[in-house]
Amino acid sequence: MGAAAKLVSINPSNGQVLGEVESSTTDQLVAAVTAARKAFPAWRALGAEGRVKILQKLFNDFNAHKDELLQLMAKEMGWPIAHAARTFDAPQDRLKWNIENAARLLAPETTMETDKQLHQVHYEPWGVYAVIAPWNSPLSNFSLTALQPLVAGNTVVYKASEEVPLFGKALNESFKRAGVPDGVFGQVFGGPDIGEALMHSDIDHIHFTGSTAVGKKLYQIAAERFLPITLELGGSDAGLVFEDADIDRMIGPIFWEKFLNTGQICSSLKRLFVHESRYEELITKLKAFIATQKIGDPLDKSTAMGPLVSEKQKKLLADQLQDAIGQGAKVLLDERDKLPKQGCYFEPVLLGGVTKQMRAGCEELFGPVLPIATFKTDDEAVRMANDTQYGLSAYIYTQDKGRAKRVASQLQAGSISHNGVGYFQSPNPFGGYKHSGMGRSNGQVGLRTCCQVKTVSTEKI
Repeated sequence: MGAAAKLVSINPSNGQVLGEVESSTTDQLVAAVTAARKAFPAWRALGAEGRVKILQKLFNDFNAHKDELLQLMAKEMGWPIAHAARTFDAPQDRLKWNIENAARLLAPETTMETDKQLHQVHYEPWGVYAVIAPWNSPLSNFSLTALQPLVAGNTVVYKASEEVPLFGKALNESFKRAGVPDGVFGQVFGGPDIGEALMHSDIDHIHFTGSTAVGKKLYQIAAERFLPITLELGGSDAGLVFEDADIDRMIGPIFWEKFLNTGQICSSLKRLFVHESRYEELITKLKAFIATQKIGDPLDKSTAMGPLVSEKQKKLLADQLQDAIGQGAKVLLDERDKLPKQGCYFEPVLLGGVTKQMRAGCEELFGPVLPIATFKTDDEAVRMANDTQYGLSAYIYTQDKGRAKRVASQLQAGSISHNGVGYFQSPNPFGGYKHSGMGRSNGQVGLRTCCQVKTVSTEKI
C-alpha cells in the first residue's frame, strides 16, 4: 500500500481544514488484527456482565465529552448540532438495553430436557469482528455496528469513514480513557484500499454499513473466504399517504423522516406516494412547513438543515437531480435562494414526474431531494412502494389501523413506521430486505447474530 497518506478532515459548511489523520499502513492493519486476536480469549472469559461493566465506563466517557463530540459531528460532517444532541441518547439507551438483557440472552438455552438428557443451545462469540462504518451519524453508527459484537464477547477492528477521521480519533481516545483492555477495540484509518485489506486479514466476521455496490463486493469476498457477513446497505424508502391521513398532524413527521440530517440517513423517507385526493393539500402544507425551517450553520442551534458531507456528495445529488429534470421531472419546490454562499449546501427539493428511467427513480437519493407521486388504490400504492431493488424501511400514514396492518404485511421492507412512530428502539432489530442488506443489528436478533450457535447434548448424571 506504500507510504501512509493523510486523511484530511474538511468542514463541509465552509471548506476549512479541521485536521489530518494518517492513513494506516499494511503493517499497522496487521498489528491491529493481531492485537484483537490476542485480546479475544480474555475478553470472552469476562462474560457478558463483566464486559458490559467495562463498556459502561466507555459510554460514561462519551457523556463526559458530550459537547466536544457534538461539536465534532457538526463541524466534520454537518449534523445540525441541536438534532445531533437529540440523537446522542440513543447509543446510551442501546447500551442500557444490552446491560439489562445480554446475560440472559447469551446464557445457555435449554431446548429439551428429560430425566436422562439435557439439550442446550450455547451462544459463543465468533472471534475478531471487522466493522466498516459510514459517516452520516458517527456515534450512533458506532453503537449500531460495534457495540453488540463487543457485548457478545468478540473483539473489533473498526474502520470509520474517511469523511470523519477526527471522530474516529476521538473514539480511540475515549476507549483509552475508559481503560478498555488493549486489543479489544482497534481502528484502522483510510479509504477503500485499507477497507478491502481488512476484509482479507485474519478476521472471523464482517459487518458493513454503506452502499449496496460496495456491499456486493464485500459479499463476494466473504463468500470466497467462507466468512459470515452482516450488511446494512442502501435504501429508497417509501412513504404512503392514504386518503384518510391526518396531514396536519403528520406533516412534521413526514418532513423529519425525509430531511433530518439533510436527508443523509440510510433509512430516511426517499419516495413519497400520496393518494390523488390529498396530493395538492400535502404539497401546499409541506412547502409551507419547509419554509419555516432554517438552512445554515450546523453549529447554530436554530438550524434544521446543514450542508451535505462533502463536495463529492453534493455533485452526485446534483447530477441525479439534473438527470431527472432533463427527462421531464418537475421541480415543485426550489429553495436555492435560502442557501449560504459557501459550503456543501443543497436546497430542499420536491420533485414530481419521476420515472424508473431516471436516476432519481432507481438510485438512492442521499440528500434533501424528495420525489412525490400519486396513487389511486391501496394495491397501487403497495406496488409502487415495492417497485425498487431496495427494502430498508417504509412509512405508512393512515388513521385506519386495519389498513396500516394490512399494508405493513405487504411492504417488502425490514422496518415499518405507522404515523410517525419511530422503529429505532433498542429492542428492535434493524436491517433490510432485498438489496438493502442481510442480517440484522440491534435487539435480541442482532445480539445473537454476533454469536456462533452451538448445541450441547449431555447425559444427566
